[in-house]
Amino acid sequence: MKDRSRATDGSMTDNEENDGERVQRSPEEWAAERARLAAKLDRHRREQDAARGAEAKPGSMQGMAAGLKIASEFIAGVVVGAVIGYGIDQFFGTRPFGLIAFLLLGFAAGVLNVIRSASGNGAGKGSDTGIGPPN
Repeated sequence: MKDRSRATDGSMTDNEENDGERVQRSPEEWAAERARLAAKLDRHRREQDAARGAEAKPGSMQGMAAGLKIASEFIAGVVVGAVIGYGIDQFFGTRPFGLIAFLLLGFAAGVLNVIRSASGNGAGKGSDTGIGPPN
């Protein structure tokens, strides 16, 4: 069976036959084809680099900023839980049970915030809890 494939840009492939004979290319034709493909590859790489321009670069501080954001969300959950538990203990005289209970709840809230931040889901969407409007 004859392979009559043609490249998408109209150039001939090395499998293409011309009236039953296999087309042989000269070294100059191969060099021109390599140059054409190298230019096409360079253009594609420039387009990909431009598309990635908005993303984080290895030397940027965006990774550190994301890490600090996640750490602060976790610490904030634990601290808020501890403060609420301490306040309940002072108000009701249940020392240390309110502090322990709300410290654990603050820890759980901090872990939930870290999971939401790391997975890319917004905290206000309610995607993990089923609460709120559907995504």
